[in-house]
Amino acid sequence: MTTAILAIDQGTTNSKAVLVSATGEILARGSAAVGIAHPQPGWVEQSPERIWSSVLEAIAACLAKQPGVAVLAVAISNQRESVTAWDGETGAPLGPVISWQCRRTDADCAALAAAGHEPRVQALTGLPIDPMFPGPKMRWLMDRVPADRPVRLGTIDSWLIHCLTGGAVHACDASNAARSQLFDLKAQAWSEELCALFGVPIAALPHVMDSASRFGVTRGVPGLPDGIPVAAAIGDSHAALFGHGAFHPGDGKVTFGTGSSVMTTLPHFIAPEDGITTTIAWSIGGQATYAFEGNILVSAASLPWMADLLGLPDVQALTDLAATAQPGGPGFVPAFVGLGAPYWKSDARALFSNIAFTTSRAQMARAVTDSIAFQVHDVFRAMTRQSPAPLRRLFADGGPSQNRFLMQCVADALDHELTPCDAPEASALGAAYLAGLTLGIWPSLDALSALPRPCAPLTPAASDMPARLAVWQDAIYRSTVSLPSVMSE
Repeated sequence: MTTAILAIDQGTTNSKAVLVSATGEILARGSAAVGIAHPQPGWVEQSPERIWSSVLEAIAACLAKQPGVAVLAVAISNQRESVTAWDGETGAPLGPVISWQCRRTDADCAALAAAGHEPRVQALTGLPIDPMFPGPKMRWLMDRVPADRPVRLGTIDSWLIHCLTGGAVHACDASNAARSQLFDLKAQAWSEELCALFGVPIAALPHVMDSASRFGVTRGVPGLPDGIPVAAAIGDSHAALFGHGAFHPGDGKVTFGTGSSVMTTLPHFIAPEDGITTTIAWSIGGQATYAFEGNILVSAASLPWMADLLGLPDVQALTDLAATAQPGGPGFVPAFVGLGAPYWKSDARALFSNIAFTTSRAQMARAVTDSIAFQVHDVFRAMTRQSPAPLRRLFADGGPSQNRFLMQCVADALDHELTPCDAPEASALGAAYLAGLTLGIWPSLDALSALPRPCAPLTPAASDMPARLAVWQDAIYRSTVSLPSVMSE
């Protein structure tokens, strides 16, 4: 009988399920869409029930493509910084999933920063005070739940662990805890000081475990027998880094999606500077591996938006048009929900700059594709300045990584070799590899490093990137500078 690990990759727009064999081969895939709501400007939320039902749909679609497979374990890779609350007795949701993109806690974060708390928060967590992170969002949820109910708070991995185990387990992994802004990275524990600062009851938080752990067993999950171990959980960006085999200091990856994440492995904890963050990449055997990370809030999400504006049928047509652009042209900053790393300007706004009567549709398209590369460039340079180890191998994953023109733009902007991964399911693979470590399918990181990863690197090519970067830097200035209001008399 064929055996496999069932990896769940729960993302912002889709939930995926992937069957991974003991040789690291992907046997089957399934997916289901997840809706996103914008109840107010700047607010982004999802339904916890829909997230769970989409996971079940993805599992059913995946298993239908590989009938008769024996699932050895379930592994979870999840969208990070999105949080929800549910009843500890009934399991019923007590609020929405507040997305990592949501800015509803902007004023709360600004007040905490104005009160001088950011240096201390960053020293403990490696994170700036920003609405992206869960601490203030958990407080928002707590303020709106019934006072007489036992509340459980958690990131998406903890919600899925709850659902998979029939409500028996309230737990998360160290990588997700590290993104909560409530976790002391050095102490490897929830911080009473931070919970008090953000107003979050520490008793409502999940138990923190290694990324490769036996979190519990399945119970009452449609399509799966009871008793299958949930053997891994990890944030999606961290999972992609692990899936590439980027185990050594200086190894890194860029995950392209709705937003983007640039991450490089560190030899030890380093307090971050220059607008990037420090995080726990994963935890195995009680030992945490740390990483630098830069979170880009809007990346590939700008491509279909621009394709629609230009009346193009799809993103491929947009990048094909961009490839024909003549030198020069405008700059574009995709600050639709502010700017993340390395700027962290929540009040920045999207704009085009340097537009003239001679500006062509192709140049407009190129400005949008360039914005993806240049945001990665800015994060990568900040990491280069701080990394104690030279930045070495750099991988790329996510759906947009399969677009060769876009990836060549990134390699050119970085002036660094970039290796797009042939399999877009890097996050699911990383979670499956961790589950395999838990079960002993793969005995060590060396065994995982030996798995085949067919990838072809792209080398930087001669281009007009310096001139394009200058236009980008001017556009960034215009997006982030505070201009006085002009009011008519």
